[in-house]
Amino acid sequence: MINVAIDGPAGAGKSTIAKAAAKRLGFIYVDTGALYRAVALNAKRNGALNDNGKLTKMLESTEISLKFDESGSQRVILNGEDVSSLIRTPEISMGASKVSAVPQVRAFLLDLQRNIAAENNVIMDGRDIGTVVLPEAQVKIFLTASPEKRAERRYKELIEKGESVMYEDVLSDVIQRDYQDSHRKIAPMKPCRTSVIADTSELTLEESIELIIKIIKGEE
Repeated sequence: MINVAIDGPAGAGKSTIAKAAAKRLGFIYVDTGALYRAVALNAKRNGALNDNGKLTKMLESTEISLKFDESGSQRVILNGEDVSSLIRTPEISMGASKVSAVPQVRAFLLDLQRNIAAENNVIMDGRDIGTVVLPEAQVKIFLTASPEKRAERRYKELIEKGESVMYEDVLSDVIQRDYQDSHRKIAPMKPCRTSVIADTSELTLEESIELIIKIIKGEE
């Protein structure tokens, strides 16, 4: 099996780029961030987002799985409910960053991620895929872009969805998320020694996808 680990900060376009690259290469795409978002959504529903003890207890009755349709698109199932669209809000994004710093949450999701990678050719993205989840991955990429460029992309995405947001608030969230993800004690976000750094600040989406495919094929 071929495993590709793509790490990087929030808003770098990991999901969009990895999903497109996986489709073109015939790989399964695994958005691990969606798993943490699902935990955050469940924690919010159960009043456990700011209570680690309650959060850890909640995991005992939490079931999360991934389903893939014929095109390879990922659906996130939380306790039997498809929550794929419900986990894509700024609030749940910040919640995901918060719960991902809890060791019990990371351990809860680790086996699920590794089992998928063991059974499929995968492109898996997240914050610590190359360093913790799939340390033996054949290809490791750290995908990044400037905070301003990432905030700009996220802002446009939210506006297109009809949400009322300010660019300055989105940028603030991006910077705060970066700090939380890179300074947490458990599995902080960072490129591993063998990662290929891919900065997409000045690249179009298509150019970014082509760059990632070239890296995976060993052409870059």
